[in-house]
Order: sequence, then C-alpha cells, then structure tokens
Amino acid sequence: MIANLVFVDVKPEFVEDFKKASVLNHEGSRKEPGNIRFDVLQSADDPTKFTLYEVFADEDAVAAHKATEHYHIWKETVAPYMASPRKAMHTTPAAFD
Repeated sequence: MIANLVFVDVKPEFVEDFKKASVLNHEGSRKEPGNIRFDVLQSADDPTKFTLYEVFADEDAVAAHKATEHYHIWKETVAPYMASPRKAMHTTPAAFD
C-alpha cells in the first residue's frame, strides 16, 4: 500500500477555485480501481494551506492515477493557483484502517 501526502499553499484569491478543482480530482480518483482513499484537507488555522491524502493499492495504481485525464486537468488548472510548488511526502502505512 502507498500513501502520499501532498502539501499545497494556495494564493488567497484562488482558494475557492482550488477547492472546486480538487473536489473534481477527488471524485475521479475515488473511481479508480487502485484508489483506496483520496482526501482533500484544508487547514483550520490557515485556509490557504491544503493537504491531499492519497492512498493507493500499489505503485501501479499510483502510475495509473497520474495517467488519468482528471489528474492532468487538475494539475494544469491549479498550477497558477499555487503560491509555491507543491510538496509531496511518500509513505508506506505502518498502521492503517
């Protein structure tokens, strides 16, 4: 199992647009056969900070996700909304429900 945390800082004027685009990506991702979980989390302390929590069955499922149309649309759409490049932390869950 693969779990990725993606950290995104969004320009304040694009927060709502980022959320809309990310919800569409979430909806598409959840339909992928290798996707186990895909959450879009917004910081309660700073609404411009988001974390995407993505869990996939294996590396093949991650690669399949990155090849989907909805991922490419999200990536292109949100690029100008970001205050800085997104950062990812790739993990292997040690305990997971």
